Amino acid sequence: MGGVPPPLPPAALDAADWQARRAAHAARVATWLDPHLARRRTGGRHPVEDFLFTYYSYRPAQLRRWHPGAGVLLRDADPAEFGRDYRADPAGVTLDTDRVRARRADSIGWIRALLAATAGRPAHLGCFGMHEWAMVYRQTQDEVRHNAWPLRLSPDDTAAVVRERGVRCSHFDAFRFFTAPARPLNLLQPSRETQHALEQPGCLHANMDLYKWAYKLSPLVASELVADCFALARQIRTLDMRASPYDLAALGYPPVRVETAEGRAEYAAAQRGFAERAAVLRARLLTALDHATAAAG
Repeated sequence: MGGVPPPLPPAALDAADWQARRAAHAARVATWLDPHLARRRTGGRHPVEDFLFTYYSYRPAQLRRWHPGAGVLLRDADPAEFGRDYRADPAGVTLDTDRVRARRADSIGWIRALLAATAGRPAHLGCFGMHEWAMVYRQTQDEVRHNAWPLRLSPDDTAAVVRERGVRCSHFDAFRFFTAPARPLNLLQPSRETQHALEQPGCLHANMDLYKWAYKLSPLVASELVADCFALARQIRTLDMRASPYDLAALGYPPVRVETAEGRAEYAAAQRGFAERAAVLRARLLTALDHATAAAG
C-alpha cells in the first residue's frame, strides 16, 4: 500500500512547561532588545548593536513573541493568545501548519533550496572582510554609511588596501552596498538570480542571514531557534565591524587589522568558527522544515 504517511502527532507540552519556555525566551531576548529600545527612545544609534534591528525587518515585538514551532501541542492554552495561525485542539492549542505552509509555499521553498544549496558547498575563507572596505571605497568621511565614526585609514589608504587585497564577495546583499567604483573590482558579480548558485557557508553575511531565514520561517520554527540565529548574527556583526575600515575602539571594539597578515589570520580563524556554528544552525533549520512537512495534515 502506498500513499502519503499520516501526519505526526504533535508533541505535547503541559502549561507549566510551555509557559516556562516562553518566559525564558522573553528574558533571553530582553538582554538584546531593551538596550536597543532605550537608544531608540533617545535617538541614539549604535553601529554594531542596532544593526540587526535596522537592517533586518523583524520588529522587536516579533522577536520577543514566543512560538513553539510546528507539531507542538500546548495544553491549557488559548488560540487567541498566539495569533491567527493557531487552532484549538481537543487537548489544547497547536499551530495550523497547513495554513502557514499554504500561505507561504513559494517563500518556504525558496528558503529551503538556498539553505540546502549553501550547506552542500565547502566554506571559502579568503575574503578577509573586504566587502566592508568596498562599501566605503573612494568615499570621503562624510559620505560613508557610518559617518559618525572615523575611518582607521585615510580614503586613499583604504582604497589601496582594497586594490591590494582584491574583493571576492559572493553575497548579493553585501555586494549591492558596494560603491560604484568598487563593483568592477569584485571577482564575482552576484545578483538575486544567482544567489542559490553563489552563496557559500564561509561567508559572514550568509551566516548572519540565518537569522533572516529563521524569522521568515516563523512560526514553523521554534522561537528558540530564531533567537539562536540572532545570537550568532550579533557576534558575526561584531567581527564584521571590527574588521571593517571604521575605528570603533571608543565603543570597546578593538580592530581586527585585516590589512596585515596577523589580522587576516585572526579574521580567518574567527570566520572558520562562525562557519562551523552556522552549519549546525542551518541543519537545524532544514530539520525544522522537514518536521513541519511531516506535521502537516
